[in-house]
Amino acid sequence: MKNILLSVVGLSTQVITETLYALHQNGREVHALHVITTRNGRDIVFADLLAGGNGYYHKYLSEYEIDPDTIDFGYENIHVISDSHGVEIDDIISESDNEYLLQQCFELAFKFTRESETAVFFSIAGGRKTMSACLTLAAQFYGRPQDRLYHVLVSPEFESNRNFYFPPKHSEEIELKDKNGQVYYKSTKYAQINLISVPFISIREKLSKDFLKEPKSPGALMLSLIKEDETKLTVSLKSKKILYKNLEQDIMPAHLALYAFFALRKNECQKKSCGACRDCFVDIQTIFNNQNRITEIYKKLCKTRPIEEMSDSGITGLDNNNFNSFKSKIRKTLLNKFGPYALKDIEIASIGQRPGVKYGILMDKDKMEFVC
Repeated sequence: MKNILLSVVGLSTQVITETLYALHQNGREVHALHVITTRNGRDIVFADLLAGGNGYYHKYLSEYEIDPDTIDFGYENIHVISDSHGVEIDDIISESDNEYLLQQCFELAFKFTRESETAVFFSIAGGRKTMSACLTLAAQFYGRPQDRLYHVLVSPEFESNRNFYFPPKHSEEIELKDKNGQVYYKSTKYAQINLISVPFISIREKLSKDFLKEPKSPGALMLSLIKEDETKLTVSLKSKKILYKNLEQDIMPAHLALYAFFALRKNECQKKSCGACRDCFVDIQTIFNNQNRITEIYKKLCKTRPIEEMSDSGITGLDNNNFNSFKSKIRKTLLNKFGPYALKDIEIASIGQRPGVKYGILMDKDKMEFVC
């Protein structure tokens, strides 16, 4: 079994060597070490722990006679949180920073828990509190029976002290400061480092197989766990809205007219339940043949405007180009409001291959309702 230590770290990099020490003292080998941190944290890890092979990480291994080749840890194992443009973040100070942090935690947790012959030690002892919270959440989503969530408690006077990285074999006197800033000296033999195993409930088994094939966004994962007994998709001509999972989305009349056409076909189908049935799906020529019906729906939505004043190149005059444009815009609206997990059920989907492509809504008719 390969043990991987995945740790969040801020500016106090001592937590890494302290965690390694605590794990080793408890008989837990570490075969690979990965660190999630900010740009500033990365620079301190490079300077203090690695330092070209002379940092405190290497001093710890030497002190306790641990072969460096037995632990995979180097510059490439430092994972710096970056924004959507790839710009490294200096610190976690905003909601968007926290979203990028959460994404990084989820991606690495997914990556390291994919192989059955690994055990991941999630260390939440370092960094800001939000960093610990995000890594804990990632462990809850992807953690397996062999994985562990750890925190490390260090004697208060030694915690985050710039001169203390681990207790050496032979005790040393180091400089400390009391709460008033007064300097005093104390032997390292009094330093206590305790490894705390934090219980957590894994929800990995509740995720569908699709969510374990590739990393998903935190938002998609959260939405996947919403299991409502009666989730209804409501298409309302009366309010010009689509309602789903307690969310409402206003829809432009032209877009709603086209969407309502497909919803009505589903609603009017004689089959009691959909299952794998796709009888309500229609090809593009059938859509064109139903132009009058789509136009009538549009007229209901635009009661105050005479139909003769409407353009015959829009929803009242569908062709291949504007149909695809309308379908794409409707999809984008639904995606932005309801998210990717819901989209596959409620978008205007296509099945088959050209020239026999057909269009319709995949959601089961029992979960749809139409309000005129």
